Amino acid sequence: MTTDQPQPDQPSRRARVAVVFGGRSSEHAVSCSTAASVLRSIDREKYEVVPVGIARDGRWVLVADDPEPLRLRPGQTPEVDGAGASVVVPLSTGDRSLTVLEPGLPPRALGEVDVVFPLLHGPFGEDGTLQGLLDLVDVRYVGSGVTASAVMMDKAMMKVVFEAAGLKVGPYVVVTDREWNRDPEAALARVEPLGWPVFVKPARAGSSMGISKVDGPSGLRAAVEAAREHDPKVVIEAAVQGREIECGVLDGHGTDAPRTSELGEAVVVSNHAFYDFEAKYLAENDVRLDCPADVPAAVADRIREMSVLAFEAAGCEGLARVDFFYTPSGDVVINEINTMPGFTPHSMYPRMWAASGLDYPDLIDELISLALERRTGLR
Repeated sequence: MTTDQPQPDQPSRRARVAVVFGGRSSEHAVSCSTAASVLRSIDREKYEVVPVGIARDGRWVLVADDPEPLRLRPGQTPEVDGAGASVVVPLSTGDRSLTVLEPGLPPRALGEVDVVFPLLHGPFGEDGTLQGLLDLVDVRYVGSGVTASAVMMDKAMMKVVFEAAGLKVGPYVVVTDREWNRDPEAALARVEPLGWPVFVKPARAGSSMGISKVDGPSGLRAAVEAAREHDPKVVIEAAVQGREIECGVLDGHGTDAPRTSELGEAVVVSNHAFYDFEAKYLAENDVRLDCPADVPAAVADRIREMSVLAFEAAGCEGLARVDFFYTPSGDVVINEINTMPGFTPHSMYPRMWAASGLDYPDLIDELISLALERRTGLR
């Protein structure tokens, strides 16, 4: 039997998003906190969400869809419990299904995933390792690919790319693991020409983990050793006198140019020598976040232009936060790019976009949309 009557449209399936967080880096708790914010704010009418945690030992586990235990706050340091049911990622380009393994039970298919939202900070997640895993099986994901993620995670390599693109960076010294083990005194001596103070940083860590401000030679060795607890490769930077100004970059659709946000400035008002981990995540009253930042229009335009230049020179995709120093003499010096910046509603990146007219839930939606549009394979 046939009919000329129009058939009702079939309801479209919600896109399935695997929110992946935790990880092996020292920023595990920060990643959990980011996931709590995304789980609370993502549009559930548009997306079916599968929370997947990576425990500190690297085990992938299915996590309850409850943001509350994942919040980072004084007295609560969240962590992915590795005792949950294991999750196995797709093993071929023809399969986008997650599989759950539980002791004594047959494997259980969790269903296909349309896109992964990796909310991992630091090594073993933000640095191209997870991105490579997903590229191997043609699974789309939010954010930059392997090369940009890896190079922008490494503060030493990042500076090489910036300098090659004609962007001004501050003076710095890199101390490798081999150099330190061979002759630490020679490595320390190479820092002297930078002057004082200096900032000693793990090359491949974020959220101010392992960073020390050193005012003179006597504290340098201890600061390097503290940084090496997070990464055997250490970057030592001359202090740049100036205000820290940040810009959010959001990729364009198709061939459209990347977009830039209102600028932001994090002003440490008390108790901290710099914008450290506690100031960022635990002591909100010690930091004032100004957005839009109070800088001349011409300077703001220059920072936005430099942000796009850095984003494209690095080959970034999806999102990035680009940080600068604006000096009293009017110079703009690039500091770094974060390919997966802090992403709670109180973090600078979402706040800058909120001030630009794109609120937190819509920002999440935009990032997922960009990832779904992107082709798999080489780009």
